[in-house]
Amino acid sequence: MIQINDYPYLYETHLHTSQSSACAQNCGYEMARAAHEAGYTGIIVTDHNWGGNNCIDSHLPWKEWLREFSKGYLDAKSYGDAHDFDVYFGYEAGYNGTEFLIYGVDIDWLIHHPEIKNATIEKQFQLVHSAGGMVIHAHPFREDWYIPEIRLYPDSVDGVEGINATHSCHKSTSHNEKRFDEKAIAYANRHHLPMTAGSDIHSTNMFGGGVAFKRRLTSIQDYCHAVLSGEDYVLTNGDYVFDRYGNCYKGAYIK
Repeated sequence: MIQINDYPYLYETHLHTSQSSACAQNCGYEMARAAHEAGYTGIIVTDHNWGGNNCIDSHLPWKEWLREFSKGYLDAKSYGDAHDFDVYFGYEAGYNGTEFLIYGVDIDWLIHHPEIKNATIEKQFQLVHSAGGMVIHAHPFREDWYIPEIRLYPDSVDGVEGINATHSCHKSTSHNEKRFDEKAIAYANRHHLPMTAGSDIHSTNMFGGGVAFKRRLTSIQDYCHAVLSGEDYVLTNGDYVFDRYGNCYKGAYIK
């Protein structure tokens, strides 16, 4: 039986800011402050990249585009640095509606690897791995107008976002369909892929989704290692807690 008090360090792993994601409502600083006040230990900023719902001028030179792209993360980090709150960099890579959460690379790596911009899904996996990063398939079974078809790549991801709070948290006002998560959990288990959880949050109305650990993380690389090594952690959609295999238990981190 899971005791949520045994996993006191909660991280939001899927979060957008208005500086980079066209669909987000609040800037990085506001998002970090709201998450901190809600009880999170830290957040991973995962704005939409060049292939997703991004609000940055696509005609900018690569280095300048990345400078603009990083502003949401840096804004959030400025709050984190001043308040002992963990803020890590990631991004959400889009491929015509199929999306992946990328962790473990930074802006400097992106600057020196412009080939990532035109990489296929398979090549993306190779490039991110070469940098010691991790690729997680975000909400793989979501159905919506911007997703023309469900496409699965079990050999080109490290894991699956089994719990997306937007699908199942009572606070969510979009994509409300628990079966999206149920299918993702079954898919991850079928392919023996580790699972993560996140809120896919776009405003300061925190859902409480994320991944909770028994210890505080030290870096984004530490997060990648924890997931890939099978470290003991739990998942939550804000309403319920799940073990690493998607089994559900009562209890919530954020009321």
